[in-house]
Amino acid sequence: MTTEKIEGVVFDWAGTTVDFGCFAPVNAFLRIFANAGVSVTLEEARKPMGMLKRDHIKTMLAMPRIEALWREKKGRGFDDADVNALYADFEPILLSSLARYTEPLPCVVETVNILREKGCKIGSTTGYTDGMMELVTKGARDKGYQPDCWFTPDATGSMGRPYPYMIYRNMEKLRIAAPWRVLKVGDTASDIREGLQAAVWSVGVIIGSSEMGLDRAEFDNLPEEGKKAAAARTRELFVSYGAHFTIETMKELPALIERIDGLLSQGQRPYGSL
Repeated sequence: MTTEKIEGVVFDWAGTTVDFGCFAPVNAFLRIFANAGVSVTLEEARKPMGMLKRDHIKTMLAMPRIEALWREKKGRGFDDADVNALYADFEPILLSSLARYTEPLPCVVETVNILREKGCKIGSTTGYTDGMMELVTKGARDKGYQPDCWFTPDATGSMGRPYPYMIYRNMEKLRIAAPWRVLKVGDTASDIREGLQAAVWSVGVIIGSSEMGLDRAEFDNLPEEGKKAAAARTRELFVSYGAHFTIETMKELPALIERIDGLLSQGQRPYGSL
């Protein structure tokens, strides 16, 4: 009889394993809308985070406040040509900065080493394109983090999050047969939904996340009560998205996996019990 346990972890990238606070894409989104004469907020730029970047832009344009500003500025609603123009501006801006945002988050490298020692396979998904990931993976690899594989929406016919197909590609590559033996770890609503729709365990990581929205210095400079409040607020968001579990940092992940292994042995699955 096969022992039920977690065989693979599929990580997100920016805001989860690298780029504390997920600032590389956020800054690029702010710039392209400013270039178009429309001022957007950090909160608006972060809300669709984790999606394919073209879908992210379209989602922002459809937000009522931004759509109203667009109509005021352009004299009409947005169309696909506007999405394409904004994306054409976005890609070079992001590519020019990505290499500066590849520092692994605290405990990521050590945790991945621990998981590998336990026989766990390491996959990853992202809202970046293949071209963007060439820069990100090189920078992360030079700093000690390298998953066994990574897939972008380019590998799934542009069907990025919240569709589950990038996770399925990881399972295929890593030769994992059952979704309940897979854990998805991410820092956005679309990460959580991607995991839920793939029927895997879906986990939100709090500190350094896009949902928390703070850079490393901002977080480190908070008083302890402020850190606790920011973590509690972010945890509540992940729970509202349907996350099975949350962790504050990657340091908690090995113990969480042991806990889930216990649940699996009792017949629990991400979507219920046997």
